[in-house]
Amino acid sequence: MATTLSPSLQAGYPITGAPATADKYRGAVVEDLQLPPAFTVHSSETISRAIESAYERDFSHIPVLDRHRRPLGYIDVAVLKAEWEAKHAEASDKVINYMTKFKRTSAQPYTLITPWTPLVDLEEFLKDNIFAIVTDPGRKFVVALATPQDLETFVSRRGF
Repeated sequence: MATTLSPSLQAGYPITGAPATADKYRGAVVEDLQLPPAFTVHSSETISRAIESAYERDFSHIPVLDRHRRPLGYIDVAVLKAEWEAKHAEASDKVINYMTKFKRTSAQPYTLITPWTPLVDLEEFLKDNIFAIVTDPGRKFVVALATPQDLETFVSRRGF
């Protein structure tokens, strides 16, 4: 007696009908997200200039770089603006004083995200992080920022 699989199992999907993670991205990589170029600020930039630039570009988080263009951390624009409006920060203060520093320890090693990183790996990274800094393979410059919303947009464009 022959048995037939339900359409969802034949397609390789779980019973819920949602695509499995690997199927969801179909081998796509970060470059396929078509992210806009990253906007970064130098650690010595003033908070007023950083906030103004972030709003011009509609960015909510901005990577902060050192003089060698190495990522040090990031600023949360909404938090920084609230600090400024509450008079807890001066317009001329430097962003380095208000940034969230990246944790680089042996327990939390640096995760390299490049344009060629598979989206399934990016999704795993974004489970524990609010965004990913996409760099060149040599980590010499920041290419873009990727967020969970970018992944959602990509999947919706694909028709899932």
